[in-house]
Amino acid sequence: MTTATQPELYHLTAHEIRDAIREGRATALEVVNAFLARIEAVDDKVQAYVDVWKDKAQERAAGIDARLNAGETLPPLAGVPMSLKDLFCTEDGTTTCCSRFLQGYRSPFNGTAVQRLYDAGAIPLGKTNMDEFAMGSSTENSAIQKTYNPWDLSRVPGGSSGGSAASVAADECAFSMGSDTGGSIRGPAAFCGCVGLKPTYGRVSRQGLVAFASSLDQIGPLTKDVEDAALVMNAIAGQDPQDSTTAHLAAPDYTTALRDDIQGLRIGLPKEYFEEALGDAMREKILTAVSVLESQGAEVVEVSLPHTQYAVATYYVICTAEASANLARFDGVRYGARAENARDVRSMYHESKSQGFGPEVQRRIILGTYVLSSGYHDAYYLKAQKVRRLVLEDFLNAFEQCDVIAGPTTPASAFPVGEKVTDPLEMYLNDIYTISSNLAGIPCLSTPCGLTPEKLPAGLALMGRHFDEETLLRTAYTYEQHAGLDMGRPPIS
Repeated sequence: MTTATQPELYHLTAHEIRDAIREGRATALEVVNAFLARIEAVDDKVQAYVDVWKDKAQERAAGIDARLNAGETLPPLAGVPMSLKDLFCTEDGTTTCCSRFLQGYRSPFNGTAVQRLYDAGAIPLGKTNMDEFAMGSSTENSAIQKTYNPWDLSRVPGGSSGGSAASVAADECAFSMGSDTGGSIRGPAAFCGCVGLKPTYGRVSRQGLVAFASSLDQIGPLTKDVEDAALVMNAIAGQDPQDSTTAHLAAPDYTTALRDDIQGLRIGLPKEYFEEALGDAMREKILTAVSVLESQGAEVVEVSLPHTQYAVATYYVICTAEASANLARFDGVRYGARAENARDVRSMYHESKSQGFGPEVQRRIILGTYVLSSGYHDAYYLKAQKVRRLVLEDFLNAFEQCDVIAGPTTPASAFPVGEKVTDPLEMYLNDIYTISSNLAGIPCLSTPCGLTPEKLPAGLALMGRHFDEETLLRTAYTYEQHAGLDMGRPPIS
């Protein structure tokens, strides 16, 4: 464990920071100041943050120290610095979804997941960059700035939670909160060498999350290790009366899943995930990781997910349709910036949307409106929903043969900035292995599994049955204990 000394506080995991504060080896204010200094030192290169809340963070840290000095029992994440993707509604700062449309917007409330983290004692350092309205796979669609991968500043950090993943990888926070509609937590986690967990749909409240595609969106953590993911899940999981889609199931204590024991666990390898789309370097990393799990007593079996080839097309019909409906509220009247000098109401709507939304958001709204339009609804949207059911049935059938499905998170490691931004189809295909679990609503975790020959992180994806995040955490924890990974730290000063 890293010694809790001032120059190295920002290297610590969330659970190490928790212990250091409780044991008096560091104060919460010292921890926060160390992370703020780290942001000051490296974020001009990484550009993970779009808003830093220095004064508020220091004020909250001082409050944690006062409670500890008064002899109070601290909550589980007391004093742990975090960052928040810029689509979480927060009373502090702005909530812009990195769009010109919401520039300067301030939310009057905290979303449920954010409030639960505040109640657990976590300290927000600010908001992180993202693809506008979470539409993208590289964080190049932000209207504010580009974010760069801490492992190689010429590469993307993934998207849409690229700022969140980069802030964790660059030690600019202990953990971050992201959202995942088709891989937006797990893709960046894989590219940046973090743990990223997309919980089961309905496990975490979406109240206060600016919606992209309501039947696909899910909130989850990006962390430095598996234990931290369990700690954050303890804080955010559970039913919420303000979100009717949350499941009426009691959330377990996820830290009890952190057992180094997978004896007899059945791990399924879907044959469709190891075909030509998967790069050789990534294939080698994934199979090596699976062999580590096998050495610890897991049984590896081949499974089939035959409708994988239709997942990308199905996803982009459903998500664009839902985006078209969700983003209709941004019209310059009810929400968002209004175009100046509009001649009439019609031109005001047109100019506000044209000026406010970036190219990718406009593309998806147009596609979604088209597939919902008269004459095309049954041909596209209804058919996509039927294929979505077949994707779910693939997973249900596979889980009759195994307990966990393992595969690559992404086809290859992080690609260069600008390489795919002008080719939407190529960009969409980057999410080929992550989209299916959103369509099926199952939980999926990405954990680092080493560096490629290019010295870039690779991510191992673990998928589980609905509401069985515990098995994913146990499997990932066991792998973490036995993989012997020494990835070092990203080569930024």
